Amino acid sequence: MKTTIDKAGRFVIPKEIRELAGLTPGVELEVDYRYGQIVIEPVCRVKLVRKGSFLVGRVVGRPRPKKLTIEETNRMIRRLRDGRL
Repeated sequence: MKTTIDKAGRFVIPKEIRELAGLTPGVELEVDYRYGQIVIEPVCRVKLVRKGSFLVGRVVGRPRPKKLTIEETNRMIRRLRDGRL
């Protein structure tokens, strides 16, 4: 998918991508530049939670991605193969 940057430096993440990633209004994002690519990820925090006698890390603040239907999965695979994603 293509998008453009406006004069203020903003761009829109297409709705289909936002839905697949589980991004909703108010989600905090981390933006980075790595190895020649711009990387955008939801901010992820880890909270320690006791499970019996163990402390385990639980991710908080990261949205759960939407579950894809078979049709959506096949459409995304076709788009990836065609180089449109």
